[in-house]
Amino acid sequence: MSVRINGAEHDQPPRPGQCLRTYLRQEGCFGVKKGCDTGDCGACTVHVDGQPVHSCLYPAFRAQGREVTTIEGLAPPDGLHPVQQRFLDAQGFQCGFCTAGMIMTTAALDEAQLADLPRALKGNLCRCTGYRAVADAVRGIRTVDEPGAGPAIGACLGAPAGPQVVTGTARYTFDVDVPGLLHLKVLRSPHAHARISAIDTAAALAVPGVRAVLTHEDAPARHFSTARHEHPTEDPADTRVLDDVVRHVGQRVAAVVAETEAAAEQGCRLLRVTYEIRPAVLDPEAAMRPGAPAVHGDKEAAGHRIARPADNVAGELHAEMGDVAAGLAEADIVYAETFRTPRVQHAALETHGAIGWLDDTGRLTLRSSTQTPFLTRRALAELFELPLDQVRVLTGRVGGGFGGKQEMLVEDLVALAVRRTGRPVKLEYTRAEQFTAATTRHPFTVELRAGARRDGTLTALSLRVVSDTGAYGNHGPAVMYHACHESIAVYRCANKKVDAYAVYTNTVPSGAFRGYGLGQVSFAVESVLDELARRLGLDPVLLRERNIVRPGEPLAVPGDHADDLSIASYGLDQCLDAVREAAAQPAGPVPEGWQVGEGMALAMIAAGPPGGHFADAAITLLPDGRYEIAVGTTEFGNGSTTVHTQLAADTLGTTPDRVVVRQSDTDVVGHDTGAFASTGVVVAGQAVLHAARSLRERLLALAGPGALGLGVDAVTLEHGQVSLKDLAASVAVPVRAEGHWSGSPRSVAFNVQWFRVAVDPGTGELRILRSVHSADAGTVLNPLQTRGQIEGGVAQALGATLAEHLDINAEGRVTTAAFRQYHLPTFADVPPTEVVFARTEDTIGPLGAKSMSESPFNPVAPALANALRDATGVRFTDLPFTRDRIWQRLQAG
Repeated sequence: MSVRINGAEHDQPPRPGQCLRTYLRQEGCFGVKKGCDTGDCGACTVHVDGQPVHSCLYPAFRAQGREVTTIEGLAPPDGLHPVQQRFLDAQGFQCGFCTAGMIMTTAALDEAQLADLPRALKGNLCRCTGYRAVADAVRGIRTVDEPGAGPAIGACLGAPAGPQVVTGTARYTFDVDVPGLLHLKVLRSPHAHARISAIDTAAALAVPGVRAVLTHEDAPARHFSTARHEHPTEDPADTRVLDDVVRHVGQRVAAVVAETEAAAEQGCRLLRVTYEIRPAVLDPEAAMRPGAPAVHGDKEAAGHRIARPADNVAGELHAEMGDVAAGLAEADIVYAETFRTPRVQHAALETHGAIGWLDDTGRLTLRSSTQTPFLTRRALAELFELPLDQVRVLTGRVGGGFGGKQEMLVEDLVALAVRRTGRPVKLEYTRAEQFTAATTRHPFTVELRAGARRDGTLTALSLRVVSDTGAYGNHGPAVMYHACHESIAVYRCANKKVDAYAVYTNTVPSGAFRGYGLGQVSFAVESVLDELARRLGLDPVLLRERNIVRPGEPLAVPGDHADDLSIASYGLDQCLDAVREAAAQPAGPVPEGWQVGEGMALAMIAAGPPGGHFADAAITLLPDGRYEIAVGTTEFGNGSTTVHTQLAADTLGTTPDRVVVRQSDTDVVGHDTGAFASTGVVVAGQAVLHAARSLRERLLALAGPGALGLGVDAVTLEHGQVSLKDLAASVAVPVRAEGHWSGSPRSVAFNVQWFRVAVDPGTGELRILRSVHSADAGTVLNPLQTRGQIEGGVAQALGATLAEHLDINAEGRVTTAAFRQYHLPTFADVPPTEVVFARTEDTIGPLGAKSMSESPFNPVAPALANALRDATGVRFTDLPFTRDRIWQRLQAG
């Protein structure tokens, strides 16, 4: 067989049943990505004889005698294809994992298809951008201004890896060729709760190519948490690498390591497991009742950091400030309601996975799709009782995270297999495993009572919060605590009470997700405040203005909390003014009989977790006069690499193209807590800024009067006055400086979302007529990138608000384990969002900047709920607002 790939003949025959995607990657075309293997996402799109196809569905043997073009072969020899250039110019990507497929689809569109992008791009999913940047790229426009931009700060600098992303040469986790690689596949539990009494491995071991079978008898006895935090004691230690008790459908039972994926899968099928079935509990309220099956009843509270194991309570909070009963008694109006949010999958297009090996010195090395390489290294060293310097963790470019990769879900098992076999080992989740064996957003039930006077002043807020942490407590208590903090701290109210529980059930575990619980509780708080305003006859914006926290005031919540959080700059008033102005503009035409409504909501979020979030950075002047940043933060579309480049270039008086970045490798710098909790700019960015300032001082000292024959007036780094190349050559050692930041003190960011919607009462269809998001991002270091983060956050939140829900049946099995059952927003589903920035300058963030990748998610659901209430007169309390649910509620009255 011969296939012509990007103009070159390939005569390696495909394996029986092999799809074109795996064949192309086997032949070195790593720009062809795996996102679903079911033809749903488009990340694997290539051209066959000029026609775009999803190569995961295209049999490789059918390519015989045909011309196959991948993203690597799209560009002419002397530059980029026009579509690649447009995606680069418009920054039509964030993590970039979907970009090769998006470009290949776009490059094949004719004029009629270009005129109907919602239909033309329906087969290509993007989880990051919100599609506006994609639309700009396809149409060849750029719609972001750069007011007052300097050479670096305030400029719409493109991602440093942009040229590699658009040409398919950016290397993600599995875009490497590792000789001697073994493949690991996992046998997973069919039961929600059971004890494993025996595993017969003989037949599996007899499969040709199988090199090892791993069971709980091979695993370390130590319990740990898959959650990754700077302080591991924040999370329950309730997990083993492989356990003899399974607590949810999809949990690991055993692992087979083999020369091929097919052999490993066959080995899993031949394992014979004897289970002792145990009673299961799937509902968190039922789990807390007396006599309920105990998910972790075999563990004691103190040793495993579980609040009440016998009662299935992983963590709880009970606190009051003031007197809520008295506050409700003095209120002129009291409103109470219960709100529910479902499980939501992160749906990063790159699934969880890792490749592990032993280096030439025998050191355990893992290349992982993780947001936390340093914390993962520390956890692996503790788990396998290794010195820290005997473990290295690094990442390539990561294909999306959203908090889901703030976990150790694969690295421990890969490390176990590497240590057992002595060979390189790969574990890559399938899309189905991503739904059934990774983590989800915590489902919440929030009961809220609020009291207010006639003028809208709040007198009491009382919350009862139940979050379903699933079978394991990773992130459960921390998400619960965070959910009950900024959601109510943003409002001045003398009387506040919280009773909150993170509860174990025999379901797929929950974990960190964009917003970290704030979105769930803010949905309740902002809906209730809207309802109070309507019943009092007040403008919902005015009611909030009368109650929001002001500069210099404490962020008051019940219970003990870190005291390093403050309002270091305040733009919430500007954000509210922006949506008031939007609402004052006239609405456009709507279909006859449709009901129109408007709604808004606000949110506040802390930049970083309490207790410290650390980052080290170093910057070196290279012999060729460029600067190299070394920083631990992972790049997964969060844009930290771009901002770090801008911060260094501005401080060192150079242009961004003369700054290179090494990152996401535990060999690079001393430590980095990780890229989560809104810290990529405000923590790692501060470390980079400190390193740049220190290096600047060293260089100015080296280039003092008389150095290099320069006069005193020429001693400056700006405008090329000092020849850095000559300076680097004149010193005996590389010129290097380091920076550190502890993540404390912390500031807060504000976001306000407003919608105008139309609803068809006869069908339940909801259309968003206008979407406006106002953000207090401090100094906007990169308007193009920051706007993209906001649009992506709004789009992801719209998915969770209108469509997404991971469902579990009565046996505990996930029934929405593929993209075609779990509806992600497509190009046609996401309306454009107008982004308005407040003008503030934060006194804590680097050069006045705040975080803005996580926070836009939080006010979207309540804002849409409030617009829906305004249009229909019905208060919707359960997410998502699917068309059938809206219709049913309207029919019920």
